[in-house]
Amino acid sequence: MKKLILICSLVLAAFLSAPALARTTAKAPVLAAATTQQDKEDLARIEAYLNGLKTVSADFLQIDDAGGMMRGQIAIQRPGKMRVTYDPPSTDFIIADGSSVHIWDGEMQTQTNVEQDSSLAQFILRDPVKLSGDVTVTKIQRLPAKIEVSLVENKDPSQGSLTLVFEDRPLKLRQWKVVDAQGRLTGVNLENLSEGATFPERTFIFIPPSFEKNK
Repeated sequence: MKKLILICSLVLAAFLSAPALARTTAKAPVLAAATTQQDKEDLARIEAYLNGLKTVSADFLQIDDAGGMMRGQIAIQRPGKMRVTYDPPSTDFIIADGSSVHIWDGEMQTQTNVEQDSSLAQFILRDPVKLSGDVTVTKIQRLPAKIEVSLVENKDPSQGSLTLVFEDRPLKLRQWKVVDAQGRLTGVNLENLSEGATFPERTFIFIPPSFEKNK
């Protein structure tokens, strides 16, 4: 479960790191706590920013609260599809094919399938993305040239939270942090991001490595 939460945070990060879009005129998402007009406008900007992104590829660096580090690559095609692959020696990878999230554990040589609608990945893979409805924004914090936005899933807030850290004006994600149900913190950074990428069709088809070896 921890791995799934971390992977879903990667999905969010990849989409949020492209160049900022123009300010939206749509109705602003509503924060759970009392908010200012600036809060609502900033959330509306972020929501528009997400919805303007369709395909992204990037390298990532994942750091956990024990100092462990993992690198890998992510490809996203919205709506509905993503692939996350970790660098060697790990052989783990995750694929969302539009209906399910398939998780391959290379060490255990096992496959886990999760309905996309039941995972945080669906938040960013669906179209349109909304910072309301299924999720609640719990906090907005402004620092010099930065905005931090924290959110949880409404159906089970106890499962953890995601905090997105943006460089502002123009919007660009520099970091995000995931706190899981056990209170463990993980941060993720993106590198070499490419917006508007194109991918081969099989990129988002789950094929177990054992099947590939037997072909």
